[in-house]
Amino acid sequence: MIRSTFAGFTTAQLGMAASQRALDVVGQNITNINTPGYTRQRLDLASLNTQKGDFYSAKSNIKVGFGVEMTAVSQLRDPFLDAQYRSQISKLGTTDAHAAGFEQLTPIFDEATMEGVRAAFISLTSSLSTLSTQVGNQEHDTMVRSNMQILLNLFRENSVKLQDVREDMQMGFKTTDIEDLNHMLKNISELNKSIKSSHVLGNPALELQDQRNTLLDELGSYLPISVKYKNQEVGPGQYVEILNVDFTDIEGKKHSLISDSLYAQFDVDVDHEPVSLTLFEAKGATTDVTDILGSGTLKGTLDFLNKSGDFDGTDFKGLGYYEKVLDSLVNTFATEFNKANTVLDANGDPTNMLDADGNVVETFDKDGNPLYARDKNGTLLDGSNGTQKVYQYPLFETSDGSAEFTASNIKIASGWANGSYGIRPSNNYVTVDKETGSTANENVLNMVKLLEKNISFSAPNSAGNNITFYKGSFHDCFANIEATLGIDYKSAQTMLANQISVLNQTSNSRDAVSGVQLDEEGMDLLHYNQSYSAAARFLTTLDEALDKLINGTGVVGR
Repeated sequence: MIRSTFAGFTTAQLGMAASQRALDVVGQNITNINTPGYTRQRLDLASLNTQKGDFYSAKSNIKVGFGVEMTAVSQLRDPFLDAQYRSQISKLGTTDAHAAGFEQLTPIFDEATMEGVRAAFISLTSSLSTLSTQVGNQEHDTMVRSNMQILLNLFRENSVKLQDVREDMQMGFKTTDIEDLNHMLKNISELNKSIKSSHVLGNPALELQDQRNTLLDELGSYLPISVKYKNQEVGPGQYVEILNVDFTDIEGKKHSLISDSLYAQFDVDVDHEPVSLTLFEAKGATTDVTDILGSGTLKGTLDFLNKSGDFDGTDFKGLGYYEKVLDSLVNTFATEFNKANTVLDANGDPTNMLDADGNVVETFDKDGNPLYARDKNGTLLDGSNGTQKVYQYPLFETSDGSAEFTASNIKIASGWANGSYGIRPSNNYVTVDKETGSTANENVLNMVKLLEKNISFSAPNSAGNNITFYKGSFHDCFANIEATLGIDYKSAQTMLANQISVLNQTSNSRDAVSGVQLDEEGMDLLHYNQSYSAAARFLTTLDEALDKLINGTGVVGR
């Protein structure tokens, strides 16, 4: 059987059309080289073969294809590299949130370039030393009280700053992170609908897929995700691509974030501690995910807001840790100095300051005169050596009436502030009775030594047991808080730099596949231009052969 005379023209025409369309794709790639999130496209081609054979066949009847078929325009993406990139960016999100939190704490505790708590302790030591040489000098007692007030102001200022950091992070977490995340999930769902509709109409919607992939990369920074594609039949022999996105918790359980056109939403409660995060899954389930996030910005922020290191048995020193250690320093400082200014009884024991019901006895009248300690029935309380006067000269008290001192509630005691009493030169009750003309100064010297004494600093954990976090002086305890923060911040920054390096390597590997490379596109321009010219030359050759067949054959001897 003789091949159709015009079959070759169809082959040439298909070749020219394919080359021309390939040039269009190359042009699309080149013009979008700077478009964020753009994925390199390619023209998919297939050889157009004969579909049927002859009933009678012969060796001379050689079958030849009918040209090239353009099947689709597709994207060059590697699903494995996409998954690897999203896994790395999720880990990066955790560390980035940690580092951002520590960065906000640094101005509070870093006193390398400014005078703060540590300088106030030094000034307090100096003023107490001066007072010890001039006992009873009201001016120097006032100087000590002023330095104490400066120290308390710094404590209170640090407490306010810590609370501001907490409130700012909580508000940002709720109004920025969670709202952006919910908006992102909704946008991915809307893109799924648009892409699905485009596929039904025969449009590959590659640009919409680029937008969706960009959102998926961003979603991966919030929490660990897994992305799966499947084909869904929408008609006889017609399929569309369906996207499902799941979040896998630390126990390996999957939670649905995106299921075709359905999408999940998150809700956060920042009005109670600890901050809690709830996931309303795409398929209807409701899950508290606060403690089951494996990585991502959400986990990093929740770690910083909720965790307190050794005090709650976790592996991360978050904002709660620094609040607790600062309050512990303040409570220990106030308790020790109040105790140091308490007068002892005849046996050298602190006088009993509580009544029969355990209530603090008022020890001064309105004129500042010491009172006898009496119980609720008015009966004098007995000391270890008979009935004694109870002398209490607290230097500090709480502004809210609580038993524990904190950086936010500590203040100078009213009796010391109004001048009713000052720092006692001695803690012996005999000296107090004979304080006129007394030159005793051992109590003041004891306070100077107290500032340099090694003391155990502790705070209660979640089980109510005290956890010792440092042993040393008050000055060194604050310096230790500063050093701990510096170590945590530096560690987070180092880990962040390493993770950025790994992420960049993965991103470069992915760009090598999906990104537009000018050198490659330039080579493709030459390649497809030459193939177009060759197909056109093939068409010319066929035309010349046909001309010879029509005009140069059929008449013998012409």
